[in-house]
Amino acid sequence: MIYEIRVYEAAEGRAEAMRRRFADNVATRFFPRHGIELVGAFTAPDEDGRLTYMTRFANEAARKQAWASFAADPEWAALKASSEPDGPLLKSQTVSVLSPAIAGLPLG
Repeated sequence: MIYEIRVYEAAEGRAEAMRRRFADNVATRFFPRHGIELVGAFTAPDEDGRLTYMTRFANEAARKQAWASFAADPEWAALKASSEPDGPLLKSQTVSVLSPAIAGLPLG
């Protein structure tokens, strides 16, 4: 099992739109369709324009295949384009892929 943490930083003034697109469409429709298991999604207690979320995959090959499938989804491409008529919602992203280092330790 491997985990991935992604931190999205919204473009100026676009944090709410970025989070809404993620919650209303990406996490609920596209992730399940492409085998991306969402473990959790988080925001900071004080508004900082970021969305942080964690996903889980069986292995690295499954992770790569899931993201490639998601990126190639024409419905996602259409939704992304229609949700960004005034420019991108996302300013930057950071991706960290993690493997459990110590077997047997609880995750939560």
